Amino acid sequence: MKKAALNCSVCGSRNYTVAKKDSIIRMELKKYCKTCDAHTIHKESL
Repeated sequence: MKKAALNCSVCGSRNYTVAKKDSIIRMELKKYCKTCDAHTIHKESL
């Protein structure tokens, strides 16, 4: 398994790292961003 960093789609800050299985598809999760103070979509960074 690899670790993937997640970036907030609104402000761009890296808030989370998650374990990810080998996959071509980029992960998208709805997570809490403390910079935006809201739940936003977080996308896997490259």
